[in-house]
Amino acid sequence: MGSSHVGNPEPAVRNGVVIGVDGSDQSVCALLWAAREAERRSAPLYVVTAYTIPIFAASSMDAGYATVDDAVIREGARSVLDESLTYLEGSRVEVVPRIETGDAAGVLLDLSEDAELVVVGSRGRGGFVGRLLGSVSSALPAHAKCPTVIVPLCSAPRLGQPELAEKHRKGGTPPSTEEVEPVVVVGVDGSEHARTASLAAAEEAQSRGLALRVICALAPFNGSLAWVPAPLDREALHSDIAVQLNAGRNWLQSHFPELPISVELRDGPPAEVLIKASATAELLVLGTRGRGGFTGMLMGSTSQAVLHHAKGPIMVVPDRDDPRLHNRESFGPMIPAVE
Repeated sequence: MGSSHVGNPEPAVRNGVVIGVDGSDQSVCALLWAAREAERRSAPLYVVTAYTIPIFAASSMDAGYATVDDAVIREGARSVLDESLTYLEGSRVEVVPRIETGDAAGVLLDLSEDAELVVVGSRGRGGFVGRLLGSVSSALPAHAKCPTVIVPLCSAPRLGQPELAEKHRKGGTPPSTEEVEPVVVVGVDGSEHARTASLAAAEEAQSRGLALRVICALAPFNGSLAWVPAPLDREALHSDIAVQLNAGRNWLQSHFPELPISVELRDGPPAEVLIKASATAELLVLGTRGRGGFTGMLMGSTSQAVLHHAKGPIMVVPDRDDPRLHNRESFGPMIPAVE
């Protein structure tokens, strides 16, 4: 197992996989997945923990401020990092441990500028070091400059960690017992960022030697659409979307001619459909919402729901200018994007 100096201030993680750890079971599960991924990519693995120095208002009359000794907090972060590294003993991947000072989300966002991939657990422990995960796993994918993978604890059985899986069972939600299929799944909704995610999903499937499954979920009509005649309009809508999905498949196939690609139109709320799909997919891929509206609203409600309840690893792909997007229209009609 390779290593470098802990606390290296240089953010040179180009072509590396970055994993944020905080000592929780969730981050251990994510760490093991990240190690496998780094080895598969022949990339270094940057194991990162971050901490901030809390400041408390002093109670004395001089109205100053009191700070906690940096050395004490840093030593705690070092213990978290050292414990995490024990799970990588015997690994063939190059491991680069790092302790960073600063807001956890900000640290990972900075590292995402040069990283190939950033990985985090679905939620982490509280406290100063624990800020690395938890809400970060929701906020990071919307702002990262590279793809982000969120690994839920229920993925532990896939990683050969029965003890972690047992802890999860005691938490009330058992991991899926369904067999994982050799497939990468991508959710699409007609938006350009979903097409960007489709390209990334195809790349992931091809590099892993897996098939690609493109899923579009058609939510049931709600009360505001009660005036729509049924079932004829529903059937016509199914037919139109099927044509558009097939056109999208043909477009993807033109860029990945050797990749097995299938498309599925499923009835049901998109979040529920994708959460169910995550239980049997090697990887579920989603796009961000885009840059419209407030900066903090980059992840839609569907993506947020999937992130919090998925049964397997999820990759969130940021928007990017990909020249392969430019010829999509030439392959046929596109699904109207739902904003």
